[in-house]
Amino acid sequence: MKLNIKKEPQRIGVFGVGYDVYWRQFEGLLDELMGKHKVFLDKLSNNECEVIDFGMIDNPKKAYQKLKEIQAANLDLIFCNMLTYATSGTFGIIVKTLSIPIVIVALQPRKALDYSKASTYMQLVNDDVCAVPEFAGVAARMGKKVPEMIIGTLYDDSHVDEKIEEYCRIAKVLHDLKNVHLGHIGHPLNAMLDMHTDATMLTSIFGSHVVQCEANEIMSCYDTVTEEEIKAKEKLILDFFATPDPVSDPISMKLRDEDLRVAAKVSIALEKFVIERDIDGLAYYYDGPKDSELRTVMSNLIVGNSILTSNGFPMCGESDLKTLIAMLIMDRLGIGGSFAEFHPIDFNEDFVLVGHDGPHNISIAEGKPILRSLKKYHGKPGNGAGVEFKIKEGPITMLSINSTFDGKFKFIIAEGQSVKGAIPPTGNTNTRGHFKPDVRSFLYKWMAEGPTHHFALGIGKHAKSIAKIANYLNIESVIVSQE
Repeated sequence: MKLNIKKEPQRIGVFGVGYDVYWRQFEGLLDELMGKHKVFLDKLSNNECEVIDFGMIDNPKKAYQKLKEIQAANLDLIFCNMLTYATSGTFGIIVKTLSIPIVIVALQPRKALDYSKASTYMQLVNDDVCAVPEFAGVAARMGKKVPEMIIGTLYDDSHVDEKIEEYCRIAKVLHDLKNVHLGHIGHPLNAMLDMHTDATMLTSIFGSHVVQCEANEIMSCYDTVTEEEIKAKEKLILDFFATPDPVSDPISMKLRDEDLRVAAKVSIALEKFVIERDIDGLAYYYDGPKDSELRTVMSNLIVGNSILTSNGFPMCGESDLKTLIAMLIMDRLGIGGSFAEFHPIDFNEDFVLVGHDGPHNISIAEGKPILRSLKKYHGKPGNGAGVEFKIKEGPITMLSINSTFDGKFKFIIAEGQSVKGAIPPTGNTNTRGHFKPDVRSFLYKWMAEGPTHHFALGIGKHAKSIAKIANYLNIESVIVSQE
């Protein structure tokens, strides 16, 4: 049984721009500029994406011709490579027509002209930024957003390399959002009003398809699991998780053999279900009849879902489709994406516990994740194995996706720090989240933006990248200030 995360790469286009009048005036200039173009293409090839090069566009007529090729290429993002000065006629029809993100790139080969030997030819080779204001102004005149830009040097510029990598990762998010099939089982826990989501609305805004599934489909897979498969999965789980003795919580115990067996069997069933339904993630909540085997299965998805989430298949409890999208965005950005909400505040040390029960992204755990047997899943039916870990220490990013009164989505984004220290030994994930200027002030600001109570939690500082994704999707976003 093999699970395959979608390996289809993001498709990124590139076109260079210049001014055809120069070619007959300055011998060798076109060849030198195309050499610069090749260097940029090589930079893109290091980012595991499919690159489609449309060559040089150096007059308006060629822009109209190339536009047809660009439209046919089914791109996720395109770079406009400013190779020298170019008239905006090489760009106007392209920015007017395309609905995908355009990033203007102005990378001059020299860090500075050699002024004692400067020539018009040398200036033209390094005139990458010259037409950028013109292109920005024309985008505005066409009623389009001014494109994002990368300004720097072609060689030895870490800022440029970081920006190129960022846009390649953003393209990956955009590509997968419009190609994934997300499973959905059941309904939000206790009809949580902040979490109800119109599946058609998700498709309309993100392109993602929601596959409505039934709990009995997982049950059917559960019935096919063999003893050999269970033993192999139990070994894998015990190799990956620590199983310490209980500490202070009376509902937690050392992992019991029977809970390990159920977790292993359900994990295998879940993997079979994902393959059979060909889905790329799952949001679920389903009670099942009291004391039934179906309830046992549906309440013990935690371990299997945590393993899947850490391997690129985001899984989200309490049937929260919006947070499933947030987790997918973070996963494809390469920053994790774990199911989270706010827990008690520590007013003495100025942090808030951030975490959740249920499935998590164990790929971003600090140290070895823990499994405990829980006598009850608080607020939910059933009992069994619970996953407990702390997010890696260092910068963290949060994304809450909510629905607005007028039927749109809103991204609420913030950055903070996962700080060192003990977490409650409750069989749930928790992280000490520190936010500036202080936790109380931050929480006032976060709540004022109208978030859902769930959000996705990732590692690193990526608020600006997520805001760019929202911008490309025409979704309102706000980065909660820490000033």
